[in-house]
Amino acid sequence: MITALSDDTSRLRATVDFVTQQDSESLLPLLLPGLDGPELRALVERCRFAHAALLVFPVHAPALEATLAECGLVAPAPPQPSVVVRERLALRHRRTADDLDVRILRPVVLGRDGQRRTVEVFALTVPPGSDLEEIAAHELARHDEAHVAFEVQAPDPLVLRGLRASFAFHGALPDGGGYNPHENGTVFYFAAPTASRAGYRRIELYAPGDHRCQLAAHLADFHHQQPPEALLRLLTGAWTTQALATAAQLRVPDAMETDRAVDAGALANKVAADPDGLTVLLRYLASLGVVAEDAPGSFRLTALGALLRTEGPGSMRPLALLYGGPFYQSFAALAHTVRTGQVAFEYLFGAHHFDHFAADPHLAELFDQSMAANWRMFEPLPTHPVLTAAARKPRGATVVDIAGGNGELLSRILAAHPGLDAVLLERPHVVAAARRRLGATRCTYVAGDFADVPAGADVYLLCRVLHDWDDERCRDILRHCARAMPADADLLIVERLLPTDNSPSLATAWDLHMRCNVGGRERTADHYGRLLADAGLTLAGHRPLPLDGHVLHAHK
Repeated sequence: MITALSDDTSRLRATVDFVTQQDSESLLPLLLPGLDGPELRALVERCRFAHAALLVFPVHAPALEATLAECGLVAPAPPQPSVVVRERLALRHRRTADDLDVRILRPVVLGRDGQRRTVEVFALTVPPGSDLEEIAAHELARHDEAHVAFEVQAPDPLVLRGLRASFAFHGALPDGGGYNPHENGTVFYFAAPTASRAGYRRIELYAPGDHRCQLAAHLADFHHQQPPEALLRLLTGAWTTQALATAAQLRVPDAMETDRAVDAGALANKVAADPDGLTVLLRYLASLGVVAEDAPGSFRLTALGALLRTEGPGSMRPLALLYGGPFYQSFAALAHTVRTGQVAFEYLFGAHHFDHFAADPHLAELFDQSMAANWRMFEPLPTHPVLTAAARKPRGATVVDIAGGNGELLSRILAAHPGLDAVLLERPHVVAAARRRLGATRCTYVAGDFADVPAGADVYLLCRVLHDWDDERCRDILRHCARAMPADADLLIVERLLPTDNSPSLATAWDLHMRCNVGGRERTADHYGRLLADAGLTLAGHRPLPLDGHVLHAHK
C-alpha cells in the first residue's frame, strides 16, 4: 500500500520542525555557500523565507485531512489545484496532466523569530492499486518536489533579474517554474548548489503577480540544460521570428491593451485575420511572454509585446519587420556564405543591401526606422565625457554624425547639450528624412559619402557603421575621418565588441548576421585599435553600453 510506503506523517513533522527553526538570514548561507555579508544582507532584504514544501500521497481527501491533523496543522483554505507541480510531474513521468490530481495547501507555522510561515503541502491522490503508485515510489526516492521557498518583496523586473543573477552566481541552476493563475503568482525554481548544506536540493523564488516575461528568460535558461529539448527549441527559432514579424505586420499589438484582455475573435475582426489562426498565433506568443492569456481565448498585451506597437515608446516594430522580411530570406542562404565567403544577401537579391534598400522607398524607410529602433544601445552616449567637455567650450562646438541615419542619435545629443551644433552626413534620400525629423535648428545636412566628411569639427561619431564593412573599407573610412579631424578633435565609435573569452554576447550573433547580410563583421577592441592605428588614430579606451554595445574613444 502506498500509505505504508510514503510515511507522510513523519516527513511532514520533519518539515514543520525545519520551518520553525530557520529564517532567511540563517538559511540563505546554507543554501548558497559563499554569500558574503553585504550580498547576504541584500538578499535578506529582498527575500523572506516563506515555506518548506513536500509532496505527500494520500489515498483520498479524508486521509490527507487526518495526516494534517496528526501533525497539528490546519490549512486556512481548501486545497487548490497546483498547476506548476502537476505539469512538472506530468513531464517527468510522461503522463497527461489531467490524470494527476495534485492539490496544494499551506498550513501556517510560527517560526522561532515569531514570523508566520507555512508548510507547503502538495498532495497527489494515489488510490490503492492504481498505476500512480509507481510515480509515488519514484518521487519518494528522489524528493524532486521538496524545496524551500522565499517570497520576493516588492518584485519588479529589475529585482527579479538581479535575484536570478545572484542565485546563478552562487551555483543555483534554473530548474523550471510557472505561473499559477489560481493565485496570481509566479514561481522560479532553482536546483541548489552541490555544496549546499540545507538538506534541500531545490529552491523556489515566489513572486506575487504575473511576471511571465522574467519567467520566460528563466525557463529558457532551464531548457538550455536539457539537450533534446534545447536543440528542438533552437531548431524552431525561425518560427519565433516569423510569429513576432506576423504580429507586427498585422498590427496585432496596436489592437490590444496591456491592462485589459480582449477576446481572440473580436481581435481577429480588428486586424482582419482568421479567428482560429490568430488564436493559435496568440497562444504561441503567450509562451514567449509577448501576450498573456488571462482566460481561455482572452488575451492581454504584456510590456514585452508593447514594444511591437507602431507608435509606442521605444517601438521595435521596424526590427521585427526587417528581421522577419529581407534578412530572414537571406539567412536561408547562410550556407552559401559559410561555404564560399560571399554575402548571402547579394547572392539572393543581386545587390548590396544598401543599394537594394535604396532602390525601394518602403525598404529604405524601414531600414532607417530599424536603425533608430536600436536607440537603447546609444541612450547613455550623450553623457559621454567627450560630448560633455565639447558642450562646455565657450566658443561652442560641433558634432558630426557620419552616416547618422534619420538623426535619432543627434536629436538626443542636441537635446542633452544646448551648446552643441551638429552636422549629419548621409545619402541624399536619408538626409531628406532626417531633415523632416530634426529641422534646421542647430543642424546642418550634408548629402554625400564617407569621402565627404566635413572638416574642422570638435567631435565625430561613427555609430554602428564600421561593422558594415571589411577591414580595407574600414581603413578608408577612418582615414577620411582622420583627414577631417583637427588635432584636438575626438572620434567616438559605437559598435558591439566581440568577447575575447568566449563569454555570451550579442556581438557573436551579429558577427554571423553581418557576414550573411552585409559583408561586414564584428571585431574585438584590439582589432579596432589596429584599424585606427593604420589610419593615424589612437584608441584611447572604451566603455560599455546597453545591448552589449561599446563606445570606443579615439583621437589623433
